[in-house]
Amino acid sequence: MYKNLRVGAVVPARDEEDNIGAVVRELLALRDGEQRLMDDFVVCDNGSTDDTAQRARMAGARVVCQESPGYGIACLTAIDALEEVDVVLFTDGDGSFDARQSLGLLAAIAAGADLVVGSRALGRMEPDALSLAQRGGNRLASLLIRLLWARRVTDLGPYRAIRADALRLIDMRDTAYGWTIEMQIKAIQCNLRIVEVPVDTYRRRFGKSKVGGTLRGVMGAGAGILSTIAKLRCRPPAWCCQRKSNE
Repeated sequence: MYKNLRVGAVVPARDEEDNIGAVVRELLALRDGEQRLMDDFVVCDNGSTDDTAQRARMAGARVVCQESPGYGIACLTAIDALEEVDVVLFTDGDGSFDARQSLGLLAAIAAGADLVVGSRALGRMEPDALSLAQRGGNRLASLLIRLLWARRVTDLGPYRAIRADALRLIDMRDTAYGWTIEMQIKAIQCNLRIVEVPVDTYRRRFGKSKVGGTLRGVMGAGAGILSTIAKLRCRPPAWCCQRKSNE
């Protein structure tokens, strides 16, 4: 719990047996005074062929399994398994983020934000923490959001926190690589309070990246992001139009 807000952590993971245990332990070790920050912790094992699930359980997380591949569907599966919380914290299972920086995300939520995105562009990254293709994709997607929705965005980073009621409102649907940008665009469409905070330590992941480390991953992520932008621009969700008409 953080400032009377119940916090649930969601971690999608596939073949992260070397990293997931440390990710879970570091987040579960965080405290706000005498209280543990994480009220619930769910790892979604997204079809791993190694001991990711077992090591996550040993570290203290609840584990759910989703055999269908996809970042978005893994997040949705974990969210469905969460206990009732006020804030959902998302992070990756590869050890690239410092768990202590979640305090900055949660502080911004407690101060009134609906969605807080940890921006790697505003902070510091280790050399080669992001591939050239990932950096370029982030810049292009951020530029398109600025041009199409007149909102400044610096990163599509997966390290983020969102109020549970805001998450229900935006009705996430993407099952693959469009997940993070869908959340940001829908939050803009719904006039939610969005804040970016710098990620001051973004580390090189241990092992091969499933996005930046393969041509298939890069192309899949790029196609997913661009198609999500086009879809949400051409067909704003009905709930978005209804909410704006009532304001």
